Amino acid sequence: MLEGTRLNKFLASCGLGSRRACDALVQRGGVTLNGEACTNPATRIQEGDILRVEGKRVSPKKTTTILLKKPRGYVCSKHDELERATIYELLPPKFSHLNHVGRLDRDSEGLLVLTNDGDLANRLTHPSNRVEKEYRVTLTSSIDYPILKKLVAGVQTPEGYARAKSTKRLSPRRVSIILETGLKRQIREMFQTLGYEVEKLFRIRIGRLTDPELRPGRWRHLEHHEVELLSLDPPAEA
Repeated sequence: MLEGTRLNKFLASCGLGSRRACDALVQRGGVTLNGEACTNPATRIQEGDILRVEGKRVSPKKTTTILLKKPRGYVCSKHDELERATIYELLPPKFSHLNHVGRLDRDSEGLLVLTNDGDLANRLTHPSNRVEKEYRVTLTSSIDYPILKKLVAGVQTPEGYARAKSTKRLSPRRVSIILETGLKRQIREMFQTLGYEVEKLFRIRIGRLTDPELRPGRWRHLEHHEVELLSLDPPAEA
C-alpha cells in the first residue's frame, strides 16, 4: 500500500467495487478507521491503519491483470448459453476469477484486458475517461473518403448515437478507426448504417498499449508500467 492512499482507492483495491461505488459505501456508514467511524471518502489511509467494513477488517487484494489477444470465434463471457467457445477456454483455470474489461464480439479479434482490479476496470470503461481504442477494419467493398467523415461526425445506430474519434483510410478496403466509447458492436453497426459490411475487425491498441508480437490465442501478464499505459493517449504526432 502506498502511504497516504485515499480511502475510496484503498477500498477499491480491497475488491469492494469501483471508487465511485466505494464513495457510496463510505457515505452510507459502516466503515471504521482505527475504531472510529469514517464517512469521508477522501480520508488518507496510512501504513498501519486498521480499516473495517461492517466490522470485518479489509486489506488490499493482490491484483492480476493480463493481456489476451483474442482470436475470432470466441465470445467474451464466462458461460455462454449457446455453448459457444469462450475466451476463458484460452486461459488457465487460475484466471477464471478475472473479468474482461469491455468486450470484443465473437467475430472480432485483438487486444483484450482481463483483471480483478475493479478500479482499473472502471477507469478503462467509464465514458468520462475517454480511453482510446484503435482498430484495423477490413470491409467487403471499397470505401470513399466522405464516409470516413460521416463516421467522425456520428451516425445513429440501433444501440444509440455513435461516432469515431478519428479515421484513416489505409487502402481501398482497409480503415484505421479510433474510438473513445464503446457501444455494443459499435464499429460494425456504424458501417452497416452507412451501407458497408465489416469483413474483419482487429483491436490493435488500448490507450498507449500495443503488442504486435503477441500471437492470437495467447496471453501474458501486464507489468505495472504497462497497466499505466492503458489509460494514456498516445503522444501527439509532430
